[in-house]
Amino acid sequence: MQTKVLLEKVNAMCREPVAHRGLTLWDVTFEKEGPRYLLTVVVDKESGVDIEDCEYVSRAIDPLLDAPEYSSLPPYTLCVSSAGMERALRRPEHFQWALGRRVELSFYKPHDGQKTKVGVLENYDGDSLTVDGACYPMGDVAGCREYFDFTSIKG
Repeated sequence: MQTKVLLEKVNAMCREPVAHRGLTLWDVTFEKEGPRYLLTVVVDKESGVDIEDCEYVSRAIDPLLDAPEYSSLPPYTLCVSSAGMERALRRPEHFQWALGRRVELSFYKPHDGQKTKVGVLENYDGDSLTVDGACYPMGDVAGCREYFDFTSIKG
């Protein structure tokens, strides 16, 4: 089964349990981690995701993944988790959500001598991201995530 098809099917099977718990589906990925693959379902909720939310979604979709149509998948581990404070931004709706928020970009090649850039995401047009007035083509961006300055926490 192609990864794209798998991700579409997992997205569909998550709709009901995610809605039942008042969650939103943030992302689904299927990536190689060492010798195995990791099928990760990332959920979000305005009031915060707890372990019971993750367990509910996992228990709901795990039996569905035992269907014969998934038997050709390589060995994998199912992981259901919260999007978290420094959530990965990968899809157009993620970038739209993050407008006006602080993000951290990582680049394939340095921009202005730097491999990363932290600033406010001001614009996303599908082809580029504008952060603190500078425009970066999506082809140059290796990754983007919401940024939280943990050093600002007073202990």
